[in-house]
Amino acid sequence: MIHSTPKNTLTFEVWGRYALFTDPLTRIGGEKCSYHLPTYEAIKGLTESIYWKPTLIWVVDRVRLMKPIRTEAKNMKPINLSGGNTLATYTYLADVHYQVTVHFEWNLHREDLRHDRDDGKHFNVARRMLGKGGRRDIFLGTRECQAYVAPCPFGEGESAHRQTGELAYGLMFHGFDYPDQTGRDELVARFWQAKLNAEGIIEYPRPDDPRLIRRTLRKMDANPPRTSGLAEEGLLP
Repeated sequence: MIHSTPKNTLTFEVWGRYALFTDPLTRIGGEKCSYHLPTYEAIKGLTESIYWKPTLIWVVDRVRLMKPIRTEAKNMKPINLSGGNTLATYTYLADVHYQVTVHFEWNLHREDLRHDRDDGKHFNVARRMLGKGGRRDIFLGTRECQAYVAPCPFGEGESAHRQTGELAYGLMFHGFDYPDQTGRDELVARFWQAKLNAEGIIEYPRPDDPRLIRRTLRKMDANPPRTSGLAEEGLLP
């Protein structure tokens, strides 16, 4: 049972053997090293794997660390674009377990789907999908880091993560601004000053928070899906 009052909020737990929230700086040399904290975009992505429709946008509120932060290095053989393999070392987070609170808001840039803005319907479907473990594969950061989800009241149970005060992690990747969600024909990367409070909880700023640092990556046109097939799903009048 999910103990959430608003009809747009989900609370759940997600756990897995490994996670890889890649620090962009480590990709330059062809190797990957995980942030110690999950990125906003990664949590949003796994929530969309539980349930998603273009009518709505998931907003990540809080994440609670349930286990100590541990890393584990693995030797990998990624494929070269020119063919063959190369050797690299990836540094993963090991034995991860988080509690998550998210809520959905309407995508106001999809006026063609305004008739589908029924919070009760989407909330109930999202709860059912969460109870079944998600509609699509759940993974933590990268596809090889498979994970599991289940309903869970946020704050329930003891956290094994202990610290004496707030930890600041400096500048960290937050997420992407996509044209179909912002109304601007550009792809933008967001960054923030990441912090973990004394209770082991990450309070994420909203994507529209003016304190976030933004960098435009490239021009991009919004490309909503074709409407063929939407009528069969009851999404067209």
